[in-house]
Amino acid sequence: MKAVRSGEARKYLPELSVLVLLLAAPVALPHLGFSTDLLTRVLNWGLIGLGFDILFGLTGLLSFGQAAFFGVGGFVTAYLLVSGTLSSVWLALAAGTVAAGLFGLVVGWLAVRRIGIYFTMITLAFGQMAYFIENSPLSNYTGGENGIPGVPVPTLGFGEHAIRISAGLPMYALFAVIFFAGYVLARRIVHSPVGAILRAIKENTGRVAMLGHNVAAYKLTAFVIAALYAGLAGGLLGSFQSYMPPDAFSLETSGQLVVQTIVGGAGTLIGPLIGAAVWMWLRDNLQLIPAFATLWKLVLGIAFIVLVIGLRRGICGEIAHWWTERRDTAALRAAEAATLAIEASGDAVTITLASHARDIVLPLPAPKRSESRGESEIALEARSLARHYGGLKAVDGVSFKVRCGTIHAVIGPNGAGKSTLFKMLLDEVSPTSGDVLLFGTRITGSGVSQAAQLGIAKSNQLNQLFPNLSVRENLRIAALGRRRGPMRIDLLRSADSLPDAEQQVDSVLALLDLIERAETPAHILAYGEKRRLEIGMALATSPNVLLLDEPLAGMSPSERAATCALIRDIARACTIVIVEHDLNAIFGLAEQITVLYEGRLLADGPPDEIRRNRQVQDAYLGGLHAHEPA
Repeated sequence: MKAVRSGEARKYLPELSVLVLLLAAPVALPHLGFSTDLLTRVLNWGLIGLGFDILFGLTGLLSFGQAAFFGVGGFVTAYLLVSGTLSSVWLALAAGTVAAGLFGLVVGWLAVRRIGIYFTMITLAFGQMAYFIENSPLSNYTGGENGIPGVPVPTLGFGEHAIRISAGLPMYALFAVIFFAGYVLARRIVHSPVGAILRAIKENTGRVAMLGHNVAAYKLTAFVIAALYAGLAGGLLGSFQSYMPPDAFSLETSGQLVVQTIVGGAGTLIGPLIGAAVWMWLRDNLQLIPAFATLWKLVLGIAFIVLVIGLRRGICGEIAHWWTERRDTAALRAAEAATLAIEASGDAVTITLASHARDIVLPLPAPKRSESRGESEIALEARSLARHYGGLKAVDGVSFKVRCGTIHAVIGPNGAGKSTLFKMLLDEVSPTSGDVLLFGTRITGSGVSQAAQLGIAKSNQLNQLFPNLSVRENLRIAALGRRRGPMRIDLLRSADSLPDAEQQVDSVLALLDLIERAETPAHILAYGEKRRLEIGMALATSPNVLLLDEPLAGMSPSERAATCALIRDIARACTIVIVEHDLNAIFGLAEQITVLYEGRLLADGPPDEIRRNRQVQDAYLGGLHAHEPA
């Protein structure tokens, strides 16, 4: 009982630490050169940083357009109050925040479909456009270069008994309460199913889509959340200083936010606040030193370089890393030792997988299964699939059917078009012509996420894991796919609070013989374990049809035997289509074999028929016939 209570207390330690920091700051920090007004400004930057850290630190999307949302929230709030449209500061703040969120929705819809530098450039362009619009076409509303003066401060209460929140400690208290509420909400978001998927997107975007999640929608969610935080901070800025400045839209605002987040530590939530405190303290105090009065920007730049080089993860990032290393050192060393033992004696460790048949429990959407074997229902059908790259015909008019409940193999020499065919089956690659049908329903053109939702999962030839997430977290991302649908905004529940998804994870862990490695980061696993986890992630989606792309690649003989046993077990729960170069394994596993040669269908039939096929022997087995000596 005491252990449980201790664990619950530890869970809320970050919130308690931030609360203590906010209470202690106005008492302790003025002695170090922080005025109450400076602390309030730091909180304002920290509030923008909460949303930005969800976007950048959690999801991995670097935006240089946050000033646009900061400005929209601020100017909408200020205009509504100063023009007399609204008399309540709180209603105006809500309107400004919503306006920033809507603007973020528009910008994000255009930006999140691009990756890397292209995403960043789009956000930068919108930020610059917003600055121009604020200073020219909308200057009658924003005041142009003069800004909007006379923004009223918030009040508590109504009528004669209303209390105006004045500058100084009362204003700091208001900002501290709002920041703390924003921090608690951000923590809930980070540990929600949405947060888990956003973290996975940062690790491996393509794999998240293959597991059935709508990546663009989740990126857009993170973008809008960041815009809402920025809009709220912008609205508060005008009330804090009774003036909404025109430079709220400037590129410098976005750049400063990025710098502060990196200095404080991206991905920590509190990092942007600490970074803002360090940055603004240096900025204000360097200007008070006569020798640096005109050189303070140069000194500030040097300080930034020193901080980034000396503290690669940022101030809070390094502290968090040190704490995690100190807390988990023993567990990580034990996991690494187990990996070395597995790699050194793979035969003894992996052979347990092949020792007995296992019951496969898939509690999520149940795969369709056919009772009869003679005229089985067709699970998957390829109709005249072709994929041309200019004059190269990687796949050319391939048709075949996969019966429900069978293991169907696709073989062929290198360059036969197997990988391209597999990608078309999952709709990773759009065919030049032809269709793929799942239980009679056309899935071609639906996209890889929707194909996964419809019941097709794929394990890749090269492992596509989330390396910095634990084995359990890898499987949870997969299990959440069909359980929650392609997109769901459940921001306030814990990622591990869905019982059927957790049951799925436990079931697959047992099947993969990875229960003892459940909390081990995926990058620490031995190669054979990574291959099993790759298959397990596909299986955790509870597929109707499971595509296995060279599951035995790079394995030792014992690992191959164990994986073949695993595949036989899985085949009792869902239909399997497998591409593999190990013909001995294929002829031992498959009930039907499709042979490709130079992108075309060469043969399709049961293993014995394929083994005797003269064309297959000539084209694929090197022309060695039954009457010729080996």
